[in-house]
Amino acid sequence: MKIKTKNIKDTEILAKIFAEHLPETGAFVSLFGDIGAGKTAFARLVFTLLGVKEKITSPSFVILNEYKGAKNPVNDTDMPIYHFDLYRLENEGLETIKEELREYSKPGVLTFVEWADFGAGELPYNRLNISVSYDEEEFNDTRYYEFSPVGIEYEEFTKKILNSAVAEGLI
Repeated sequence: MKIKTKNIKDTEILAKIFAEHLPETGAFVSLFGDIGAGKTAFARLVFTLLGVKEKITSPSFVILNEYKGAKNPVNDTDMPIYHFDLYRLENEGLETIKEELREYSKPGVLTFVEWADFGAGELPYNRLNISVSYDEEEFNDTRYYEFSPVGIEYEEFTKKILNSAVAEGLI
């Protein structure tokens, strides 16, 4: 089921839904979509809602940004955020960060991986995939978000997001 955001306000609502339903154990999120689809914009909104105060930028050239100051909304504990961008990595480059991808999939953290399709088989089995797309024929802010759980532990999280999106009129 696709969630449709027509503008940045709708995207903020979707980010708020995501942040409010974030599991106590954090999450590993794989983002898919073309350049300009809105992967970084969505991540930025979520991170801000979770309390990150520093400037949130795309990790395109540095591969990984780490943010502190976020709080888990369930138990108000500190929650590190790791934001990867795999776009510029080739097979050899991916080899060098395999350990980090595994390390940052542990409980208690929030990890977003942009261009996850370049992660091949190195992504953890349990994760939430989010595909972001737009209609190339239209030049507006409409975006489509498709949330797909991988592994049973992300099914409930996805259901909560979808139910709230329906309640907000995004579906």
